[in-house]
Amino acid sequence: MSRMPSAWKPVYTITPKVARLLMEIETSRAEVEHTPLPPTVEAELRRQARIRSTHYSTRIEGNRLTLAEAEKVIREAKTDFHGRERDVREVKNYWNALLRVEEWAEAKRPVGEDLIRRLHALVEHGPRAKPTPYRDGQNVIRDSASGAVVYMPPEAKDVPGLMSAMVRWIVEAEKTDLPIPLLAGLAHYQFVTIHPYYDGNGRTARLLATFLLHRGGYGLHGFISVEEHHARDLAAYYRALAVHSHHNYYGGRANADLTPWVEYFVTTLAGTFEAVRKEAKRLAKEGVPVEPEELRHLDRRARIVLGLFAKADRIAAPDVARALGLSERMVRVLLQQWVKDGWLAVADPSRRKRSYELTAIYRQYVGKLSAIPGWKTEWLGTRR
Repeated sequence: MSRMPSAWKPVYTITPKVARLLMEIETSRAEVEHTPLPPTVEAELRRQARIRSTHYSTRIEGNRLTLAEAEKVIREAKTDFHGRERDVREVKNYWNALLRVEEWAEAKRPVGEDLIRRLHALVEHGPRAKPTPYRDGQNVIRDSASGAVVYMPPEAKDVPGLMSAMVRWIVEAEKTDLPIPLLAGLAHYQFVTIHPYYDGNGRTARLLATFLLHRGGYGLHGFISVEEHHARDLAAYYRALAVHSHHNYYGGRANADLTPWVEYFVTTLAGTFEAVRKEAKRLAKEGVPVEPEELRHLDRRARIVLGLFAKADRIAAPDVARALGLSERMVRVLLQQWVKDGWLAVADPSRRKRSYELTAIYRQYVGKLSAIPGWKTEWLGTRR
């Protein structure tokens, strides 16, 4: 009968390489924070990053949709990919979970097991699902080709204690000077190592890391897609997670030196931040105007919706619901308020086909988007 410690104390070293990369992350973060971009540009950068995050995180777990197909699923309420219905659900669920993660982070919601269970429910079962309990049996990770056991997670009876210890560590670490990138990376590792659910562990771990980055001020306005970098070299991602040669959690994984994983995670994050920094500086250099006064008061949701007008003259409640991951009932309340605020106007007042357009003063700002040189960049992955 195993006896698990009541506290988790990750073993790792901040090597010179890690220290240098942390400084590079700080430099990129500061430059992006002080690079002014209009809200339509921000909205498109953010939308494309979310699409890539959703596609690549689900792709890591075997989702068969292409990036273009995933974008179509996100953009359209009714999408039929016969034989790949599960893949469609995974993409929709991850997209909605990512929106919730950003919203929770902005609201500074505390890290807790309830939040994690809710996050997993969003990933696995959708927005109406109840928080999911931890697994009640053993699960095993096998090689898809040979069937050999790759990793044997801890027993189900140990999972509640391990999860509680992980959450306590996160809460305490947030009170210290531990750099947020290390906090997010270590939480990512420990969640995957505990493997508290039968399925959805990898996606939930990556979203948990994203939540911690955003909550700690390292979300980079939502322009980052760390999942993409994991997926582009999947072998390196898995090698970094396998910090001990023994496949059994109790055979060495529990107390392994996590320095190789820390170096991998910080290297990946530094590369992601640098890519965003270069793109933001390029757009600013090519004449992106400073954000007008009329746009500065728009909150995060309003900015996302404003970005929808880069591709359409009119929008309806279902369009906004998909973009924000909210119910149409909630969206209609928001739309009414935005009409009162004066930046949206009702274009078609009929109940069944009600649509909205920008008022004239805001329409002029969206019009500038297509005039930005090099807007359709390879880094954005934009296909129009």
